[in-house]
Amino acid sequence: MRQGFYSCNGILYLVVLYFIFLYWSSRLPITGKSEINYQIHFNCSGLGGKVLFFDSLLGAFSNDLAIDLGTANTLVYVKGKGIVLREPSVVAVRTDNRSKNKVLAVGIEAKKMLGRTPGNIIAIRPMRDGVIADFDVTEAMIRHFIHQVHNRRSFVRPRTVIAVPTGITPVEKRAVREAAISAGSREVFLIEEPMAAAIGAGLPITEPTCNLVVDIGGGTTEVAVISLAGIVYSRSLRVAGDKMDTAIMQYIKRKYNLLIGERSAEIIKTTIGNAYPDSENYESIEVKGRDLVSGIPKILAIDSEEIRVAISEQIDAIVEITKIALEQTPPELAADIVDRGIVLTGGGALLKNLDKLLREETGIPVKVADDPLSTVALGSGMTLDNIDILRQVVID
Repeated sequence: MRQGFYSCNGILYLVVLYFIFLYWSSRLPITGKSEINYQIHFNCSGLGGKVLFFDSLLGAFSNDLAIDLGTANTLVYVKGKGIVLREPSVVAVRTDNRSKNKVLAVGIEAKKMLGRTPGNIIAIRPMRDGVIADFDVTEAMIRHFIHQVHNRRSFVRPRTVIAVPTGITPVEKRAVREAAISAGSREVFLIEEPMAAAIGAGLPITEPTCNLVVDIGGGTTEVAVISLAGIVYSRSLRVAGDKMDTAIMQYIKRKYNLLIGERSAEIIKTTIGNAYPDSENYESIEVKGRDLVSGIPKILAIDSEEIRVAISEQIDAIVEITKIALEQTPPELAADIVDRGIVLTGGGALLKNLDKLLREETGIPVKVADDPLSTVALGSGMTLDNIDILRQVVID
């Protein structure tokens, strides 16, 4: 009895120590937090197994997640619930003299601060061109979203599927895994974005037929030819929505001597952006910015044809890599593409007349997915419900 009593006390002691460690780690400032590895392993005989048991126990009370960790937006899919979170990939951080960073806001609230912060507050977009640009801030952002979808519970250890670009390097893959584990994930599985988009769009990826997906996000454009749950050909281009926003800012600055911010450029793009000349549907929008000559605020009107010209270089690049994918596709699979067409996903798929332009340039039918903004998150989440598909599409 006494031995059993001490054994129970020992287990309880380990539980308390484990929770204290997790709480202490979660209270650390962002700087240096990435050095903490939440997978604790003890060399002492008998302790390692107990700690891993408690790690699994915490996982039993956590919901498995799929994350579309995008340059512009992050979407989180919870197994059994669907997409429960859709927030901008922005973090507002306060800095002080002791070199410690404190997170003030994440997501929508942080995006409102872009271009409006005082000197000691920085609104950061930690993802650039589809990959991690700031590890510590990305970790803080993932941690915030994991806790948010778990109703702010502190001790959660979900298994997580994360979609990544096809052109990602081994170093960039490792950064994504480490950020997710440090943020609280128990296990991390990576899936390529165009594969996730194809699954989310309802394409028959496991069948011996060809599917061509063009996924246009904020940081990258992914083009992939998919058959039998594998990618036959893929190309990743770091030209997408963000580069279009930058092009709009530069065009207005060059032509009108007017300085506008990222948010204004994005609003212009989503409101009157057009990929194809359309004289019948003339649209315009008022733009507010700072006149570079007088230095005072100014308002002017911009029309959709000007925006088409402004983003034409980026659109041409997307059309070109789509043509290259068609040229590189084996003949038998190319015949399937002629029959099935091209599927557009991602936020860029919503750009007016982009499908029409691609159809004209390639001579192949083009279809926009039903919910292009959500296809990657939906596809990643659907693999949580089908372990056989997850095994086939997960990457090392």
